[in-house]
Amino acid sequence: MPPNARRTTLADIAQAAGVSVATVSKVVNGRGDVAPHTRTRVQELLHQHAYLAPVFRHTGAVESPTIEVQFKGGLTSYVAETLEGIVDSAAELGASVVVSKASLAPHWARNLATAGRRAVIAVTSVYTTAHLNELARSGLPLVVLDPLHLPDNRVHSVGATNFAGGLAATRHLLSLGHRRVAYLGGPAMAVCNQARMHGYRAALEAEGARVPDAYVRTGDFTYESGLLGAGALLDLREPPTAVFAGNDEIAVGVVESARARGLRVPEDLSVVGFDDTSVARMASPPLTTVRQPLREMGATALRIALRLADGEKAESHHLELATELVVRASTAPPREVPPAPG
Repeated sequence: MPPNARRTTLADIAQAAGVSVATVSKVVNGRGDVAPHTRTRVQELLHQHAYLAPVFRHTGAVESPTIEVQFKGGLTSYVAETLEGIVDSAAELGASVVVSKASLAPHWARNLATAGRRAVIAVTSVYTTAHLNELARSGLPLVVLDPLHLPDNRVHSVGATNFAGGLAATRHLLSLGHRRVAYLGGPAMAVCNQARMHGYRAALEAEGARVPDAYVRTGDFTYESGLLGAGALLDLREPPTAVFAGNDEIAVGVVESARARGLRVPEDLSVVGFDDTSVARMASPPLTTVRQPLREMGATALRIALRLADGEKAESHHLELATELVVRASTAPPREVPPAPG
């Protein structure tokens, strides 16, 4: 909206619909005490006039803006810690947050706008071009946390330095004397997975170590994927002495798969995770992992969403926060320093 353009008000919608401002307000806020035909007429006018609810401004709040936060799948430690960062930041900035599972039903974006949402934050959710087009028509900006795919230029995103994290994890294992190091990651085409894997490869190649194809496996960011993938790695004729896992849940699956084979971590197998969620801290042994600043990422996404909702521009379409290696008890030197594979 141009800086001097007049924002459509509830009074404008009420006059056009021939109802009271209170009735329009009830529709905007999802109240049920409105006749169905009246609700439909008001919703049509709200959409027609691209009505945008008043938003928070740093110079003095008119009313608290509401941000929709969507996630897919289960409420994992990753999602929970990210949500904590979003909610804490919203409390500090006087915003409201509604958390939901992404369904992407027909007219979902228009319905969110009608209900007074000012922006959408998605935790790794995948949006198609059709979804993005609907968001654009509704006037709702979208911020994606740790995007699985390279985002459209209409999408703002927040992630972490995944390549640097993969590099640091693998260098740590190399510094301990490991040369047979495997990578067990998430979805093959996920941007974050590719960056972590490239960091892993770069560290090994810098040491002149070839990476056998069998040492690189992809799957899902789940405990079950760690169990299955580690089983395949440990059953190789020449198994790795260390595994860099694409996230903490995969890493815990690796530890359990090793334990089921009578191997001890870290005495027989070193394991490094990624994220530094509560899973890493409660694992047995506690995981060496790459800390992804999940709470800070959530807080950053919330601040960007509020700026976009207020008609401001974000500094960048994609921001990356720094990762950090956290060394705990799941890594140690190999019993014997093995030769580099190949």
